[in-house]
Amino acid sequence: MNETFTAPLKPLTEEQIEFFREQGYFLYKKGMSEDLIDAFNGHVYDIRNQSPMPEWAACEESKKYSLRLFNPHKHDSFSRQLMKNAIVRGALAQLMGKEAVCVQSMYFYKEPGSPGQASHQDYYYIKNDPMTMIAAWTAMEESVDVENGCLWVMPGTHKLGLLPHGAVKNLEEHEHWTEETEGVDTTHQIPVQMEKGDILFFSELLIHSSNKNRSPDRWRRSYVCHYIREDSNVLHREDLRQKYPLY
Repeated sequence: MNETFTAPLKPLTEEQIEFFREQGYFLYKKGMSEDLIDAFNGHVYDIRNQSPMPEWAACEESKKYSLRLFNPHKHDSFSRQLMKNAIVRGALAQLMGKEAVCVQSMYFYKEPGSPGQASHQDYYYIKNDPMTMIAAWTAMEESVDVENGCLWVMPGTHKLGLLPHGAVKNLEEHEHWTEETEGVDTTHQIPVQMEKGDILFFSELLIHSSNKNRSPDRWRRSYVCHYIREDSNVLHREDLRQKYPLY
């Protein structure tokens, strides 16, 4: 074992762990400092402001501040540091029973007017065995709310198993290239309004979505990492097979 290894924190109470098990999600308030997030937002801006953009971050010039930055943790040390956040590492170890490893990260810009993502379960896109995946979704704005496109969750739906997914129905509200859950009434979802530094942990089977950013001038930036237990493996996705430890 690495000589610098330190045991993970235990930031969650038994009540919080039980809430996650029953509801499929848990909101941890102020898990990251505002100074850190401000620095990271600026850093991500600088990545796409380079000319030329790094190959791994490249996209059309007109979309460089709107198209999500995919898997920055694979290429960028600052992104890996946020991926390894001590609160995230500790909470995941408590929820999983063992250390977690990261398999995917995404930085979302979500500028005003941009669409959301229809109701879905993350396991539909990232199958893993055994099923252990948990997302950590960090708010990178002063306020993430209904107007600028916060997440909506459907408590307890992680107990339903994997549901069928089909074509997106409301293309005015949601991105067209994803798919959405079928066979369940998703009107019972509730908004999760967040402040800068809040971290939302949620199960890979929890039904969740986001709506269009209807704010005239506010973005809804977020940094989202997907983690599996260290003894779990991603199936069928060669691009997500590599495991990144959190220590």
